[in-house]
Amino acid sequence: MLDKLRQFIAEVVSPMAGDNRTFDDTDYRLAATALLIHVISLDGEPSEAEKRKLHSLLESRFQLDPGTASQLIADATLVEGEAVDLYHFTSVIMRSVDEPGRVRIVEMMWEMVFADGRVSEFEDNVVWRAADLLGVSARDRIDLKHRAARSLTETEQEASS
Repeated sequence: MLDKLRQFIAEVVSPMAGDNRTFDDTDYRLAATALLIHVISLDGEPSEAEKRKLHSLLESRFQLDPGTASQLIADATLVEGEAVDLYHFTSVIMRSVDEPGRVRIVEMMWEMVFADGRVSEFEDNVVWRAADLLGVSARDRIDLKHRAARSLTETEQEASS
């Protein structure tokens, strides 16, 4: 079922993605985006809020225009659907990104987890495993989780004012 969903998303975002990917397997942005897609796919079909948050994060953190961000999502959706574990993606990131950058990727994962307003046990576990593979300490992982939760609470309070 998830494979069909990933294929559908890839086709909707970029019908021509197929084997003509723009981002190659050594691009840390592809690996990071695949991790983010994995996180938002854990609890079923990604919500509109999660899709908007994903686009926003990619555009701001990787300085991408909306079209390039869409292509990155399409490419990452394809590779994420083919992956058997997180190691494939985290190893690319470990080779290409320094420690502060890896911490920012874990922060992005937490932002995606909280994008729909709730955290599942599976999402929490995946971020924990990815953070461990990325060499991000348990303390940093927990601090980032709390920061993302506070940010969500502040955003909700602003919206209700």
